[in-house]
Amino acid sequence: MTVDSIPEARTHSDPPQQSLSTTAARNLATTTKSAPQMQEITSRWLLRMLPWVEADGGAYRVNRRLRHTLGDGHIEFVQEGATVRVIPRELGELALLRGFGDTDVLTALADRCTQRDFAAGEVLAERGSPADRLHLIAHGRVSRTSEGKYGGEIAVGVLADGDHFGEGALLDSDARHDCTTTAETSGTLLTLTRADFSAVLASAPSLQAHVDRFSSRSRLRQNKHGEAEIALSAGHVGEAELPGTFVDYELQPREYELSLAQTVLRIHTRVADLYNGPMNQSEEQLRLTVEALRERQEHELINNRDFGLLHNADFKQRIQPRSGPPTPDDMDDLLCRRRGTKMFLAHPRTIAAIGRGFNACGLYPDHVDLGGQSVPAWRGVPILPCNKIPISKEQTSSIIAMRTGEKNQGVIGLWQTGLPDEYEPGLSVRFMGINEQAIISYLVSTYYSAAVLLPDALGVMENVQIAPRPR
Repeated sequence: MTVDSIPEARTHSDPPQQSLSTTAARNLATTTKSAPQMQEITSRWLLRMLPWVEADGGAYRVNRRLRHTLGDGHIEFVQEGATVRVIPRELGELALLRGFGDTDVLTALADRCTQRDFAAGEVLAERGSPADRLHLIAHGRVSRTSEGKYGGEIAVGVLADGDHFGEGALLDSDARHDCTTTAETSGTLLTLTRADFSAVLASAPSLQAHVDRFSSRSRLRQNKHGEAEIALSAGHVGEAELPGTFVDYELQPREYELSLAQTVLRIHTRVADLYNGPMNQSEEQLRLTVEALRERQEHELINNRDFGLLHNADFKQRIQPRSGPPTPDDMDDLLCRRRGTKMFLAHPRTIAAIGRGFNACGLYPDHVDLGGQSVPAWRGVPILPCNKIPISKEQTSSIIAMRTGEKNQGVIGLWQTGLPDEYEPGLSVRFMGINEQAIISYLVSTYYSAAVLLPDALGVMENVQIAPRPR
């Protein structure tokens, strides 16, 4: 046999094994294991920070003083290609037409609205110029400026989709614009002239009667919040006659019914019986299911169209950033609209944008201790992350500010505890039986909602640009 014919294994043979291999040893070893992990779990600051109030009977009624402020809502439109039309019933969101239900007359007014496209930088109304029409913003963003007390231009506000201005011109022939309105972006608006409104008014007795009632009601005394004023007397001397008064309430207060999130957890009896060491399979399955339900609960508290915070902020408590990205001035505008703001909520990417905006101004957010955890803050109010706040495809998001607590007339969470088979407060796990395939079923349910006790308890900064500017 030649050298070339010697097997390669023998030519390059490994040293003989002198001890048990680790691969074989692992067959006799006990493996250290982690509990099942779940990426969906977040800090859920909203659930932790909201004060939870018992909702006996599954509902919570919010009683408020009667408010005379009318038509403070946004207006919706229908788009057909490049053509935009206002939905006739949406004209009822105007203060002048709130509560007016004659569909034929509203349709006649909607048909007289004229579409106008505008470009960025275009002046839509000049301060002091005659006002002869109502402007309905279908799409776009405009800023309003006026002259300050000490000269120079001051920012009055920002209007966006669904907002309107110039409503007073429909009835007042001497009306003038009190602000200069300039387009910040291109967009589309609809206009209704005083002449067109007067023509419909002359041919519709029902509209004339409604306008007369509106004019008489608008003369009622109100406080600065639009509530019926409580007559008081102060600083008098002698035997002055004191005014009589009473506190009127809303006749149809809003009721919040508890919503729910449910699922059926199924576990095979063989798994539940045999595979429970060192961890209980049923308990781990239930733990992760409860985590998923709590995540869904927080998502609904933010986004539900009925009781979600983003959809229940009063229109007067919705603001727009001045330039897109959030700045300290924008945060102050959001903060100053309510007393006792307890927290800001923002998507983590929005919080990063807030930090960039502060750094650009040479400022840095404070930090406060919240339950042993250091979190960023502005003016002492914590800015808490919430990834349930959506981000649009245009890379914009929202920042929520709220006052919390029933005593503070703020935002509260609603639940009902003491449920049958309660596993956690407001969450129950009920045994549903074992089917013919030997599968155990558990009904896992949680009941919840949220209520805004006063309009100024909740504010939202919308259309916040969160994408960093290119370098």
